[in-house]
Amino acid sequence: MRDQSMKAVLLDRDGVINSLVYHDDAGVIDAPFAASQFKLLPRVPQAIRLLNDLGLGVAVVSNQPGIAKGHFKPEVLKACERKMLSQIRAEAGRIDCVHYCLHHPEAKVSKLRRRCHCRKPEVGLLEKAAADLQVSLGECYMIGDGIPDLLAGSRAGCRTIFIGRWKCEICQFTEDPGVRPAFVAKDLWEAACFIRSEVTGSVGVDSLPKCLSAEA
Repeated sequence: MRDQSMKAVLLDRDGVINSLVYHDDAGVIDAPFAASQFKLLPRVPQAIRLLNDLGLGVAVVSNQPGIAKGHFKPEVLKACERKMLSQIRAEAGRIDCVHYCLHHPEAKVSKLRRRCHCRKPEVGLLEKAAADLQVSLGECYMIGDGIPDLLAGSRAGCRTIFIGRWKCEICQFTEDPGVRPAFVAKDLWEAACFIRSEVTGSVGVDSLPKCLSAEA
């Protein structure tokens, strides 16, 4: 029987749902700056469909300061969102709502230059998503590939999952043991399988994040 205590999954976008992009002109690895650069990571639609099948709500909560920094126009963000939703829908997956923080404290676009409550590691985006899904944040998983995701999830009372490799450099930024994730997954599919093991009560994998050396 499904554990009724967990009702939703909140997902960061870049690096969790879609690939990060190296922008040669800017010399940075960042979110896509054009819709043509937006590419889903492997098994993402299948992972989201698995979460749907478990009866969990699914929301995207993503810092998107690219407009504020002058990297792209609002139309690009909308085009990437349409591409994301349509490609996931084509594989029978469903995202219930999408929330972005468009602000940045050093934005080139003056109306977006602010310190806000929605930019992770603040919890505003998570609160909006939980309200849309009609769940409490304590009933949510927060999945992300960055320290701001872990901090926001921890502050909000979510059960956190880290996507990527857990290295000692990350540990240095998460000295509070309460911030360390419940699970470290290589991708969203592995995270979804971990969630399935928890909510169905089946045998799961080792949930403790292991500190890896920088050379590993």
